[in-house]
Amino acid sequence: MEELTTLYIDKESHKFSVAHYTIFSATERERLHGHNYSVSAKIVAPMGDNGFAADYNVYKTRLARLCDELDEYMLLAGESPYQMISESDDFYRVVYNGQEMLFLQADTLVLPIRNATVEEFSRYLLGRLVEDSAGDDLREVQLCVASGPGQKGCTTWDPR
Repeated sequence: MEELTTLYIDKESHKFSVAHYTIFSATERERLHGHNYSVSAKIVAPMGDNGFAADYNVYKTRLARLCDELDEYMLLAGESPYQMISESDDFYRVVYNGQEMLFLQADTLVLPIRNATVEEFSRYLLGRLVEDSAGDDLREVQLCVASGPGQKGCTTWDPR
């Protein structure tokens, strides 16, 4: 029988600070504000003959890189049905509920997400981590994004 081991990675350095707003409906959204998000992961892999299942350093490096890619940006939900995003000169032009907002492209990332929430951030980052880990012998990966103590969203990948 295959012996599986679960690794937990929850480093203080795995974080990103961003500006965003959450959209509740076609007519209601939060005001623009920021969060310091933290990222953690649970990785299930078979125990190797050498006494470990996966190299912590590999996954810590991957998580840090993913956090760094988002850090200090304005994040926009590119797949939201309630807003239209277009490019205009050096800006992203966002139209929501008849209002127009402009964000510098150099300071803004448009992500393939439906909303700027911990649930969607965890889904997006998990997809990226699994993509980066193609070829690794993993049985399950869970990635969590927390917006503060006791408040997080998690998404799980299980290829079975």
